Amino acid sequence: MVSLPQPLEGTTTDGIVVPTGGAGRIDRGLELLRSKQAKRMLVTGVGSGVRPADLARTYPGSTRLFACCVDLGTDAVDTRSNGEETAQWVRAHNYRTVRLVTSDWHLARAGMELRASMGKGVLVLGDGVPSSPRLGTLVNEYNKLILRRVAIWLGRS
Repeated sequence: MVSLPQPLEGTTTDGIVVPTGGAGRIDRGLELLRSKQAKRMLVTGVGSGVRPADLARTYPGSTRLFACCVDLGTDAVDTRSNGEETAQWVRAHNYRTVRLVTSDWHLARAGMELRASMGKGVLVLGDGVPSSPRLGTLVNEYNKLILRRVAIWLGRS
């Protein structure tokens, strides 16, 4: 049986990072902001030209949060560059703890990329958004995880 990461409860961090691409990720991040589990949230991998007000319309009742506490990162195009974009955001805000909110099946690799980009000194906590991935998705993600782990280990970012 495969055990996927679960939502992280009862833990406050300086920031929240949400890579685009999966259902429920931004919803979970907004829920955490509303409950004061972090100061700010970065949505990384957003299409260029998308503004906070555009996303706020998609998430009713979140206009105030998008205006005050949500940053949009438009440079990332994949999980690796999500890590790089997030590392820049974390450094700019001088954060020491960050909660990574992503699909349960994506959390291991996304967390690895984020930790590799940030280096030591920042604690990354995983918050898995429950999903129902297909077996092919899990196999593909596992293969990507192993290949990137070897690349990072060999010093080939």
